[in-house]
Amino acid sequence: MFAGIEEVDWASMEHAYGPADDVPALLRGLASPDPAEREGALDGMYGAVHHQGDVYACTLACIPFLFELVADPAVPDRGDIVELLTSIGGIDLGEDDEEEIDEDEAEGAANYAMAAAAVSAGAGVFFPLMADPDQGLRLSAPLALATLHDDPARVLVLLRERLAVEADEEVRLALVEAAGRLALRHRPLAAPVADWLSRLAAEANPPGLRLAALAQLARCAPRSLPGDVVPLVTGLLRQLRTLPDPAGARPCGAKPAAPEAAPVALLGQLRAPAAEESAGRTAPWTADLLRTLHIGLDDRVTERTELLTDQLRSPDPWQRADAVRMSGGLMGDWRGSYAELVGLVGEQLASPDPKLAEAASHLLEGLFGLAAPAADALAARVAADPGAWVREWAGGRPTLGSAVKALARLGDARALPALAAALDRPDVPYDVGPGIGFLGEAARPLAGALRSRLGEVVLDEQAYDRAGPLLTGLTALRAGEAAPEVLRVLRGTEAFRGEWLRTAALRALASFGPAAGCAVPELRALMRHTGTTESVEAAEALWAVEGDAGAVLPVLVEGLATQNVYVARAAASALGRLGGRAAATAPGLRSLLRHEELWLRVDAAIALWEVSGRAEESVPVLLAAWEQNRHVRVRVAECLARMGPADAGSDAAHVLFAELTSVRRHNAMDGGYGSHDTYTDEKLLALCRRALLGNTGKEPT
Repeated sequence: MFAGIEEVDWASMEHAYGPADDVPALLRGLASPDPAEREGALDGMYGAVHHQGDVYACTLACIPFLFELVADPAVPDRGDIVELLTSIGGIDLGEDDEEEIDEDEAEGAANYAMAAAAVSAGAGVFFPLMADPDQGLRLSAPLALATLHDDPARVLVLLRERLAVEADEEVRLALVEAAGRLALRHRPLAAPVADWLSRLAAEANPPGLRLAALAQLARCAPRSLPGDVVPLVTGLLRQLRTLPDPAGARPCGAKPAAPEAAPVALLGQLRAPAAEESAGRTAPWTADLLRTLHIGLDDRVTERTELLTDQLRSPDPWQRADAVRMSGGLMGDWRGSYAELVGLVGEQLASPDPKLAEAASHLLEGLFGLAAPAADALAARVAADPGAWVREWAGGRPTLGSAVKALARLGDARALPALAAALDRPDVPYDVGPGIGFLGEAARPLAGALRSRLGEVVLDEQAYDRAGPLLTGLTALRAGEAAPEVLRVLRGTEAFRGEWLRTAALRALASFGPAAGCAVPELRALMRHTGTTESVEAAEALWAVEGDAGAVLPVLVEGLATQNVYVARAAASALGRLGGRAAATAPGLRSLLRHEELWLRVDAAIALWEVSGRAEESVPVLLAAWEQNRHVRVRVAECLARMGPADAGSDAAHVLFAELTSVRRHNAMDGGYGSHDTYTDEKLLALCRRALLGNTGKEPT
């Protein structure tokens, strides 16, 4: 084995972490009789040689040796090596991808193509592995063939033949998954695969196999799903709950005394969960099948909601835990009516299993106003567990506990005791200020504590971490009585991170309005630093305190003319708040409507309408930006809502109506999410309704 490995010039190649001269040791480690050494070598291959799916020259050089390992019956854990080969050779570069590759990426694209060709050329070695006594090989070989072999019809025949004789349940599920992969990669096979999967789902097969068939149907041929897919799936889940539990009853997330090692798959929808996650669980692969099903159901929000609602009522804590996680994906990406679903998530907060309760709490934290049906459950959890009001992080700043944060984001005053306790800590959690902001006037009793803590802040290089949350809270409460303490911060901030802290202080003073009269001399002095963000912030604060447009207009006009985009944006927004008093700046704002920076164009268009009262120049700019960048839509919708109900048939009305009738959240991202995405999208929807129908309710904050 490994003939010729020393003849490869590994040192001339590189992987993710430098020279590839350690690759021969990794390859030999894959064949070691020591399980720990094999695991370390596999980690090294994925971590360096095939880092995050990349293919380097050394990755290509490994392919023949990896095939040698797969072909040697004496090598343990060959299924892991099959998966590694599948990952190396299974990256598709479609036409769209090729068009987007620039010159710097050309070498990487060539490596992907060579890897696909090399691994596909040797993929025939996977055929006999389908009947190997090693379960790990029988699990990995079907997906390898479906991904890599150049005769998909032959692969499909073999998958059907193997299913008829395979006794292992997980391997049977892998065969079904491979059929779904074939249908996705080779569309002429979609119809026969769908027909086979439909029969598997309908026949008197075990519930796990039927569920797998439905999941792959949803993935590769969703139109072939039966009309009663939800009751069918919920019935299968009930059957799976009645299967014998070989490990005995054990709470969701509890550890067994001595878990056995489970094969760790790195590809495909069917992954064997880690021992800790699957211990004591009946049919541990159920969650992966349901995730695949949900991905396939895509925008069928009503059916997905019904399915998750049933799961959350399950007596099986594992199925409820799966449903909590999947509910986050559904509500984060798609708009719908979720009151019942959220209420059931709230019920999980009382679960005796801490992992399930924490998962539910974390989900509700990210829902903001959508979490309202769970408000009482959140309040009960917060009241019952003061020890979880603040969460400590190793090497980081503390944060509010997720249940406290979720309750505060609902504007629920029952979060006040927890916020007050957080303010009593030596290190105030950084998210206390935003929490107070969501509570609004309900948090007025905390103003004294905020003011007192701010007066104690040492103004050194760490001052922003200590004072930032306090200033955010005082700004939200418009607590003008704290003006002396804020002014102390403004005057005494050191240079390190000083701009951030001074900006926070200036915004607090602006929110106080006339109550911040003691700061006028300082504000006038800062305005002299013209052409800076700080001078613009000081001018805006002075306008809020004194209301003297003549005193601040020269500073804002100079800020608008600067080449610094951030300063110009701040100046445009400030001029807009002056309204008609800044009418003379309309030409300057108009000149920015064609600026190369989209966000500056938007701010200038909004300000131009605000100072002139004329929408005809601004609206086309705003609607163009709406189409160009989805993240600007809230800002645009805020302006359109202030303009009043859009005329029926207008371009604005068409855009707003299209947004309201879209099922997909405007900021949904494949494979990622932001902590405020759901909140931002719900705010956009409320603003769109206001812009179409007028002010029929409270404007979102």
